Amino acid sequence: MAHSIQGTFVSEKINKVRWRPDPFNNSHCFITGSWDGDENKIKLWDFHDNEDSEVYPFVVSEIAHKGDVTEALFLNADTFACSSSYGSVSLFKIMYREDSEISIEENIHWEHIHKFQNDEISPCTSITSYDQDIVSVGEDGRINLLTLSPEKIIRSYNNADSCSINCVLFLKHNEILTSNSRGQMKIWDLRSKNEDPSSTFILSGDMVAPTCLTYHPTQRHLVVAGDEEGSMTIWDLRQNTYPINLLRAHEESVTEIQFHPEYPDHLFSSSNSGEIWHWSVKSKSSNLILGAPGEDEESNAWFTSDAFKNKLEVLTLMDKLHKPINSFDVNQTKVLCGCDNEAIYLINGIKLHNF
Repeated sequence: MAHSIQGTFVSEKINKVRWRPDPFNNSHCFITGSWDGDENKIKLWDFHDNEDSEVYPFVVSEIAHKGDVTEALFLNADTFACSSSYGSVSLFKIMYREDSEISIEENIHWEHIHKFQNDEISPCTSITSYDQDIVSVGEDGRINLLTLSPEKIIRSYNNADSCSINCVLFLKHNEILTSNSRGQMKIWDLRSKNEDPSSTFILSGDMVAPTCLTYHPTQRHLVVAGDEEGSMTIWDLRQNTYPINLLRAHEESVTEIQFHPEYPDHLFSSSNSGEIWHWSVKSKSSNLILGAPGEDEESNAWFTSDAFKNKLEVLTLMDKLHKPINSFDVNQTKVLCGCDNEAIYLINGIKLHNF
């Protein structure tokens, strides 16, 4: 492998890992959220690159988190949101003190906004954000639209689904995509006065449940869904009757999928089987970056169905682990991932040139 791999034992199972945004695309800070512990935590980490020797990440600050961290996402460089298996959503701030110390402080807390009809707490399974708005979904089949200005719940779809909603994704400011445990994908218009989805379609004919969603960085109608059987399905939501492509990928459930934000011809995926893969579109053109502004969709391999698999190069970023890789995040040529073996891994030097 041309890239380097550096593992660090952290004494807790990591369920989410996210790079802290950096305006110069040179972030060396990140957060982790743990799960399945007596006391789960959110931690802010830092490390500095050193070409001559390995420098392991170190904890800058940490804060206790009630319940498992089920999702984490940054709204800006100093603000991030986390969801909890206790049915709550919290907004955190990275604060700088006069003594130069950095701390994580909870800024807003939406307590138990997911619960079953018997008032038993329901896990919040996923959150997504768009500007100042956050949408949460849970095992109770509820959708909540939250806003930071003012700090309140704008709207709740109390009976959005009769089963668990596993994933949610903002497509645009007034539209979200959800997927449930029965394999149904639903598009919701947040401007609509009724509480019915504007569109419903099936991921698979076998009721396979989606486990994660992502969209193309420049063409949000292109969506990829990972499922519990290890496959990835590619959809063009402008014509969502049938998927564009189905990739038989991992041996077990797909935990996360993500396009590279600057190079959308590169896709990454991780799984419960302990695999993390790099999917790259083959191209003989050195100046072709798929998904770039003004790109003709016909030249985008993700939109094509004929011999699609022959256009992909699939690389294993590190040896298969014996525990699930729950989460990863991509920043330039670096990939961070968190695992149930109580370790985090920094994979550095990812090849992003077209083939």
